Amino acid sequence: MKRKTHAEPLALDIDLLLHRKPGHLIRRLQQMAVSIFLEETAAFEVTPVQYAAIAAVSVYPGIDQLRLANAIGFDRTTISGVIDRLEAKGLVVRQVSEEDRRAKLLFPTAAGERLLAEIQDATERVQQRILAPLNVTEQKTFLEFLNRLVLSHNHSSRVPIDKALIPSKKVSNSARGGRKG
Repeated sequence: MKRKTHAEPLALDIDLLLHRKPGHLIRRLQQMAVSIFLEETAAFEVTPVQYAAIAAVSVYPGIDQLRLANAIGFDRTTISGVIDRLEAKGLVVRQVSEEDRRAKLLFPTAAGERLLAEIQDATERVQQRILAPLNVTEQKTFLEFLNRLVLSHNHSSRVPIDKALIPSKKVSNSARGGRKG
C-alpha cells in the first residue's frame, strides 16, 4: 500500500492528532474507569478482571475456563492466572469435569458469593462516578451508543465474544457438589 504524500506539512496539533480521536478517548476513559474501580473497591482487593470473572462464575457455576474467558472478553492464556489468584483468595474452586477430564469447571465458594454480594454497592458507585458528568438522558444515550460500537466491532477484537460459548442458563445449586466455602 502506498503512503499518501501531503503537498503541505501536516499541522502538528495534539488535539487533531490524538486528543479528539475516539480510540484515544476510549483508552483514556478505560484507564479512568479502572482507577475509579480500584478506588471504590479497594477494601475488597480485587481487580476489574477478577470482579468480572467472579461475577461470571457466580452467574454460570460450573463454567469452564474457555467459556469464562469468552464470557468476559478475556484471552484464554491469561484467564488461568486470574483464576489462580481467585482460587488463592478462596473465591472460586476448580473441579475436573466428569465429561471431559481435561476441562476444569469453576464454582464460586461461599466467600466468593459473599464478596460478590458485598461489592455491589461499590461497583454501582463506580458506574455512577464514570457517568456523573452526563445527565440521565445523556447517560442512557451514551450507553446505547457504546453498546452499539462494542457489538459492531466485536469481530475485530483480539478476544471476540462468541454468544454460542456462553452457557444459556445457570447451573442449579445441586450441581455444585464439590463446592467449598
